[in-house]
Amino acid sequence: MPLSRRSLLAGAALAAAPRPRPRAQQPTIKIGVLNDQSGPYRDISGMNSVGCVRQAVQDFGSKGFQVDVVFADHQNKPDVGASIARQWFDRDGVDMITDVNTSSVGLAVNNVCKEKNKVYVNTGSATADLTGPQCTPVTIHWSYDTYMLARSTGGAIEKGGGDTWYFLTADYVFGHQLQRDTTALVTKAGGKVLGASVYPFPGTSDFSSFLVSAQASGAKVLGLANAGADTINSIKQAHEFGLTQQMKIAALLMFINDVHALGLDAAQGLYLTESFYWDLNDRTRAFTKRVKDKIPSYPNMTNAGCYAGSLQFLKAVADMGPAHAKQDGAAIAARMKAMPTDDDCFGKAQIRQDGLALVPAYLFQVKTPGESKGEWDLFNLRVTTPADEAWKPLAGGGCPLIRA
Repeated sequence: MPLSRRSLLAGAALAAAPRPRPRAQQPTIKIGVLNDQSGPYRDISGMNSVGCVRQAVQDFGSKGFQVDVVFADHQNKPDVGASIARQWFDRDGVDMITDVNTSSVGLAVNNVCKEKNKVYVNTGSATADLTGPQCTPVTIHWSYDTYMLARSTGGAIEKGGGDTWYFLTADYVFGHQLQRDTTALVTKAGGKVLGASVYPFPGTSDFSSFLVSAQASGAKVLGLANAGADTINSIKQAHEFGLTQQMKIAALLMFINDVHALGLDAAQGLYLTESFYWDLNDRTRAFTKRVKDKIPSYPNMTNAGCYAGSLQFLKAVADMGPAHAKQDGAAIAARMKAMPTDDDCFGKAQIRQDGLALVPAYLFQVKTPGESKGEWDLFNLRVTTPADEAWKPLAGGGCPLIRA
């Protein structure tokens, strides 16, 4: 069909018209949340941590690069956690891993991050070795560790007359280190440890035989060197056995989610330590208001650490530029340490040379049902340990990055 003059003119005009330039593709920074999504720690970690990282990305805003968040279940198995970390780095372009509850998994992932030169912001593994003998140039440790927990909760129980202890201990790195650090504090104060029951982790739900041994020991304090569902079940069964009538329970690691699940009738009067509580101040309340409808339950210190650590990571990436940041995890971690931290969960703080985020530790006592004014109104603040006193001293911590 012959072309008309009008068609030719229209075609020429289209050819001459300036074409829109294709948009330059923004670089992408990827954060991986690796934790327990299906086991005994899912309620204190899991999707709560994922939602808090997403909130950090939202609050950070657009700074010239895109941020993606991925997550996976490590099943509390070190080999599974290490395998996922390798896949994320080698195939999926992940730049930073956070959370990683379960200390045995955390130590395995720590090694992979060191090998791959990728940032690891630990908030879920309690082992103090991550800023001690196992510290690396890419590791940041937020929220809590076994030393801080022993000093705060263990110290309060010991000062209250709890000078003889029996431990119920989860049989992996976290449980053993928490028992070790609390034992050191108790014995230094002149107390004694009369025994311990070490149980297989994960998979134990019946603690009756261990509680009978604790009762027979004559100790004044039952130290729970466990966490999550294990802590909840231990306390429930201790009440059923009548053990609480003759022994104090020291829940050495317990979260607000555990107290909520246990209920105030059973949990009232317990002491516990967290570095974050939603109702602590105006900033913690503002953060919780933003995030609470995006997560399964209220945030705890692990989840808050994921938020704060991810926010500090993104600030460091923006300061360095994403292209440089993607090439050098150690450089990002160094920048995170050099920059002051400031966020709604922990306020202003600093990250020490060994990677430890120095935030205060708060000793709380669980409210009675009559004191509580709402479903998540669960804690009374009893003691605040300043950041410079809450954590192990830098000298003598064993971190190879620190020169003697």
